[in-house]
This record gives sequence, structure tokens and C-alpha cells, in this order.
Amino acid sequence: MDAQDPLRPLRELFALPPGMIYLDGNSLGPLPRATPQRVADTVTREWGQDLIQSWNSAGWFAMPRRVGDKIARLIGAQPGEVVATDSTSVNLFKVLSAALHRASEDAPQRTTIVSERSNFPTDLYIAQGLCRERGCTLKLVEPEEITASLSADVAVLMLTHVNYRTGAMHDMAALTAAAHAAGIFAVWDLAHSAGAVPVDLRGAQADFAVGCGYKYLNGGPGAPAFVWVNPKHTDRCWQPLAGWWGHAAPFEFSPDYQPAPGIARYQCGTQPIISLAALDCGLDTLLAAEPLGGMAALRVKSLALTDLFIDLVAQRCAGHGLGLATPREPTQRGSQVCLTRPSGAYAIVQALIARGVIGDFRAGAPSTAPGPSGSPDILRFGFAPLYTGFEDIWHAVEQLRQVLESGEWQHPEFNRKQAVT
Repeated sequence: MDAQDPLRPLRELFALPPGMIYLDGNSLGPLPRATPQRVADTVTREWGQDLIQSWNSAGWFAMPRRVGDKIARLIGAQPGEVVATDSTSVNLFKVLSAALHRASEDAPQRTTIVSERSNFPTDLYIAQGLCRERGCTLKLVEPEEITASLSADVAVLMLTHVNYRTGAMHDMAALTAAAHAAGIFAVWDLAHSAGAVPVDLRGAQADFAVGCGYKYLNGGPGAPAFVWVNPKHTDRCWQPLAGWWGHAAPFEFSPDYQPAPGIARYQCGTQPIISLAALDCGLDTLLAAEPLGGMAALRVKSLALTDLFIDLVAQRCAGHGLGLATPREPTQRGSQVCLTRPSGAYAIVQALIARGVIGDFRAGAPSTAPGPSGSPDILRFGFAPLYTGFEDIWHAVEQLRQVLESGEWQHPEFNRKQAVT
């Protein structure tokens, strides 16, 4: 399968440690080979030699929009519609605020945000904070309850396209259409989608979207995030963080804020140029797939990789208490596979890491009702088709089988919790 894979040469774009099977690109993408030299040049030449001139000569000032244009090619947006800036949490605050303000002007009774109960916590925290400030309500529902929850008091539907805990993927177009039919804005978090699965924001007629740069976009730890706003809303909405980089004329230094036209108004303070340079290199690894079929080809390989992993685990790890949290149906699955186990999941992941198979652990969701505790813990594996091969999958499952059959995961060193899981 590797020999027949047209995307196989793209693996050489990354500096992957020898002997490691890296299945954690859904948390942190690996280092592109081009990044160290690019960052070094940004530091030593652009900053070190040209100093402040580089805002003009090296194009630093336009970098958030230039990098944003590359992201746009991966998420179904057009040039000039995306800006790379700040963090996912900060960008979510911006777009949620803008959507709530727009909704309250059009229909004051709309004071509710609906989201999935198992949405990524930072999204829920941002929404909770905004609701406290604005006197709004955050309503959390199960996935099957979303459509029925789109009532006349709802202002915003806020969802993450691919669930971080299970890998389940929402039908963006269908849910956006349902929200719009009820007069509700649709806000999407693409943190586990951008660069992993095809996204068509314009086709889905979404209203707002945010996402991060350090997972499948390979921008490095803490890489800048991005924000997209449907052009029909861009100049009608003010985001609340009115910093000077979002001003229509920042170097006039006017005491009064006037938002820039278009997506540029979603910038705030001075941009992190060194981090943007690294993200720029990460995006180039994905755009290198365009001559080979782009996101569509990556999706075909992603599904083949995840199908193979699911099948091999079922065949070779049966009888060891593993369950599957990720949907088997391809249209409902992102680019990760999440296995469940009632106990020992953390230690099993640590034992795999010691063998050079890198995945991660996520604690089970707490119970929301009386009775037994919530869902089981999760062993989480991300599959980035840019650099993951089919032989990697075979060896990863073989290592998992050996860890389970030997019981080595029970050793004390694998059961000591670290700060980051």
C-alpha cells in the first residue's frame, strides 16, 4: 500500500525522528524540514540585520493576511477572507461576540448559545464567560439533540467540526442550514479539521470559523490560529478587541477606533512574526499536496489509514477490553481514531510511547446524570496522511498488541501521571 501511495514522497518534507511512529499530529504536527532555516533567516537576517525595515522590506506587516490566504485554500475560503492571528480561544471570543451582538440587534430575544456537551472545553469556557458578561445562556446538548435545540431564543450555534475526544465529524452544511432556517448564526471551530479533512466554508454558507495552526497545519507549538468571517458579515460586525492592527489606518495613530475593511479588522495587537514564519512553512507542506489531488487525495488516504487501524485493532487486540469511540461510517469520521478502555488507558499510552509509538490520552467525559460515572477513558491516535504510512499502522497495532498481552502497561513508571497527557 505504501508503494502504491502517490502521497508517499511528502513524508520527506518532515524531520521525523528515526524509529518513531508519530500518531499525535492531531495535538502537535511534526517539524517541517524547511522550518528551522526559515525561522533562522527571520531571526538573523530580517530581524538581526534589517531590523525594523523588515515590516516593509520582508513583508512582515502583510504576513497575517498572506498566511491567511494559504489557509483559505484548505478550508473552502477565498483570498482575503482569512487572517492568521492570536489563539483559537481569542479568535473564538471575537467571533462569538460579533455574532451575539449582531443577533441581539436583529432579534433581542435571542440570548442563547447552543453547543455540544462534549465540545472542546476552551470553547465552552469562552462561551461561558461571554454569557456571564452579556446575561446570556449557554445550552449544552448531545449531538442528536442539536437540531431540536434550535429554538427562537437561540442566537448562535457553536460547534467543533471534528470532536477532539471521539473523532466524530458533524455535517457542517446540514447543521448550518438548520441553524439558518431558524434564524441562528453558525460558528465553527476547525481545530481538528483544517489540514485533515476537506472543509468548504463557503459551500456550507457558514457564518464564522476559527482554528489553530499547530495541529494538522504543522505550525509548531503555540502557532498562531486563524479566523474566517463570511464576507456578508465582515463589514457588518465589530469584533470587541479593537486593537491598533485592526484599525483602518493604524499608522495615523488616531485616538478613535475605525475598523479596517474586511477580515483585517479581526486582528488586534502586533503580530508574532517568528511564529507566523514557522506556520507559513507548515502550510507549505499541505499545499505541496495540491498537484497530487490536494485535500481530496489526503482525505482518501486518511480514510484508508483509519480503516486499516480500526480493522487491525479488531483483529489483533480482541479480548483486551478495547472499544471504539470513533464512528465507522467514513462521512462521520475525522482523521483520528479513539479507542476506549474502562481502566488503564493512560498507562497503555505511556507504554506505547516508550516503544516509540506516539499517541495521547484523554480522560472520559464526566457523567451528567445520577448513576455510574461517565464515558471510559480514551487512547487517541491521529493520522496525518502527509507523513503517516500504512506500514506505520501495522507496526503501531503490533506494539499495542504486545503492550496489552504482556501487561507491561501495569508497570509503575507508566502509571505516574504527567502534567500533559
